[in-house]
Amino acid sequence: MCFAVRFQSCDGNKKIHFGSSEPEDFRVGEDGVVYAGRSFQLSAEPTEFIVSAHDKETQEEWQMRVKLTPEPVFAGASEKDQKKIEDIIFPWQQYKHSSPLKRQKRDWVIPPINLPENSRGPFPQELVRIRSDRDKSLSLRYSVTGPGADQPPTGIFIINPISGQLSVTKPLDREQIASFHLRAHAVDVNGNQVENPIDIVINVIDMNDNRPEFLHQVWNGTVPEGSKPGTYVMTVTAIDADDPNAQNGMLRYRILSQAPSSPSPNMFTINNETGDIITVAAGLDREKVQQYTLIIQATDMEGNPTYGLSNTATAVITVTDVNDNPPEFTAMTFYGEVPENRVDVIVANLTVTDKDQPHTPAWNAMYRMTGGDPAGRFTILTDPNSNDGLVTVVKPIDFETNRMFVLTVAAENQVPLAKGIQHPPQSTATVSITVIDVNESPYFVPNPKLVRQEEGLLAGSMLTTFTAQDPDRYMQQYSKLSDPANWLKIDPVNGQITTTAVLDRESIYVQNNMYNATFLASDNGIPPMSGTGTLQIYLLDINDNAPQVNPKEATTCETLQPNAINITAVDPDIDPNAGPFAFELPDTPASIKRNWTIVRISGDHAQLSLRIRFLEAGIYDVPIVITDSGNPHASSTSVLKVKVCQCDINGDCTDVDRIVGAGLGTGAIIAILLCIIILLILVLMFVVWMKRRDKERQAKQLLIDPEDDVRDNILKYDEEGGGEEDQDYDLSQLQQPDTVEPDAIKPVGIRRLDERPIHAEPQYPVRSAAPHPGDIGDFINEGLKAADNDPTAPPYDSLLVFDYEGSGSTAGSLSSLNSSSSGGEQDYDYLNDWGPRFKKLADMYGGGDD
Repeated sequence: MCFAVRFQSCDGNKKIHFGSSEPEDFRVGEDGVVYAGRSFQLSAEPTEFIVSAHDKETQEEWQMRVKLTPEPVFAGASEKDQKKIEDIIFPWQQYKHSSPLKRQKRDWVIPPINLPENSRGPFPQELVRIRSDRDKSLSLRYSVTGPGADQPPTGIFIINPISGQLSVTKPLDREQIASFHLRAHAVDVNGNQVENPIDIVINVIDMNDNRPEFLHQVWNGTVPEGSKPGTYVMTVTAIDADDPNAQNGMLRYRILSQAPSSPSPNMFTINNETGDIITVAAGLDREKVQQYTLIIQATDMEGNPTYGLSNTATAVITVTDVNDNPPEFTAMTFYGEVPENRVDVIVANLTVTDKDQPHTPAWNAMYRMTGGDPAGRFTILTDPNSNDGLVTVVKPIDFETNRMFVLTVAAENQVPLAKGIQHPPQSTATVSITVIDVNESPYFVPNPKLVRQEEGLLAGSMLTTFTAQDPDRYMQQYSKLSDPANWLKIDPVNGQITTTAVLDRESIYVQNNMYNATFLASDNGIPPMSGTGTLQIYLLDINDNAPQVNPKEATTCETLQPNAINITAVDPDIDPNAGPFAFELPDTPASIKRNWTIVRISGDHAQLSLRIRFLEAGIYDVPIVITDSGNPHASSTSVLKVKVCQCDINGDCTDVDRIVGAGLGTGAIIAILLCIIILLILVLMFVVWMKRRDKERQAKQLLIDPEDDVRDNILKYDEEGGGEEDQDYDLSQLQQPDTVEPDAIKPVGIRRLDERPIHAEPQYPVRSAAPHPGDIGDFINEGLKAADNDPTAPPYDSLLVFDYEGSGSTAGSLSSLNSSSSGGEQDYDYLNDWGPRFKKLADMYGGGDD
């Protein structure tokens, strides 16, 4: 049930707040709509209550009595008859041609139609009836257009085209669409417009159907400890989907609970309209309570607990730390000890307590020395994890000088204490440190020690005394640790250093005239300690080295121009025992000055050149006398090996001479040539020896000494078979060689190993078909000559073809010479004419009966 209360002010600009005398039964919205606060039955008697209007600016107030009378319901009457529906009549306007003298009616301005949201129906629910005053004479059709009718969302509002009754088809939601703007139309049956369209505004009246919603369910805020009452903490915010200009959307905040409740259950309060949370009591102490949890409630209907809807959220307030507690030492005196001469050693741990939040500037401690260390031997560092003070030695301490220290230290925070704190800003304590004696190393004084000495000091000479000091006054002994040239020795008791060799400034162990040696001093403490010292000997130069020529070899041309040779004098000594140098040629041999001349071009350089017009190519040794500027002077004669060669137009040696100049002298070339000649002679002798050896071997093959071979056969057999009778040879081939098949037509692979190769051969004699003893001798002699003169003869000469015998031989067996009965009649004296090879045969078969 609802109805509207209208209030009209004269100026129309006043902001009116409506109220009801019976708020539990009836409530009035900001727009003047009166709602039933609960469900109840009206009695037959009228119900009265007072509606008040209050001006918030002027505080004026007006009242009006409202009387509610229930309408009787008649039996049998329809719902439409029981509820009176307002009629909206279109003003009829005359057409221009009807009566131009009549005044035209103005269009009506229809007041907005207020329709509560979330109506329960029944639907369709009639809202208003639209009618034209011309429907008495014409048959009209009504329609409605606009969002909610024929435009999205369509179908919410419908109109009866005959009766013009406008209805709503379903519940409305103000949070989706707060108002609808429709237009009503009236046309005749032909569709002609008979009235101007009427604008209809339908406002959806807000109902309290949405609870407040917090933007966050949990809100986090902070407040420093010790804050005064009225300190702002945080703001919580909730929203309500209902109309914010009506009570349905007006929210109010309050704190439902606080945990923990110490030191007071009401440490905070909240602004009921803005949601700002502030402190209302003193006593916030982080060391006691670090966090508070508040339950915040937001209620609409301006916080009315009866009609308003509520929701809750949690506010977590963290109490932040401030420096309200200084660090405090856990003891009044701390103790430590340190070995002497040690640095960067932690000797004592200083512990403090601080109730502030750890690892914050209000908790971090800083330590400083306030007394007991005027020399600054100690420092105090802060351990970032434990907040302890670490007393550290930064300068060595001598036990023989200081055996104990008593330090005064103070501790304070990185940030100053908060205002109003009654504690002292710092805490103090004492630190007692004991120094422990240790065996210290001896040390040389001075170190390094510099000694200036001329070079050439003989062995066994006393150089200096190099001693060390020991703070503990233990007995010491000395030894040598490093002496690169092994020039020195040290007395193990008194540290006296003497030489063991001649000091030479030009030694490879001397750098920039300085020679370094290292010595060791050891004590007999527990444990034994040692120290090292360096002796630096600065060697003064003496003129103990004569200058030398550089380079040792040079090349020049045979002719007078160009032939200059640049040379340099080198002296290991230094100024004034070195340059400028004097260069000259010796008087002997006389050919030196006759052929050469030398001219100094600077203090260290000279130029050697030919004096004569031409000098034959070769290698010449030119002695040069060089004298330095020392006092006394030192001089030497250096030999410059000059290679004189033929030169081209550019003054460069030719290729052969370049090779000679590159390092081969005349003697080396002669030696190479002699070696080549000897090698050729050896090769020739070897060839001759091989030829003689081949001839001797061929001669032995022709005739074997009977003393060496007692067989009847004259020749050796290269191969033997089952015997002479088992071999059937055709000896006619031996008698007629020209009938033998030529070698060129023999097939490959059947040639005997002892046959001669295929090439042009000398002409051997041919035996007659009927040989006789004289023919055999001539044949053998001629074959022997041919074999001796044949350079291509194989190791076995051609006579080997006669070493085959058989039963078919026409010559018969040679063994018959000794056994035949007719042998006595044969004259073998002609064998003497065959030469020394047949002398044995001649002795055996010739000479008569002997």
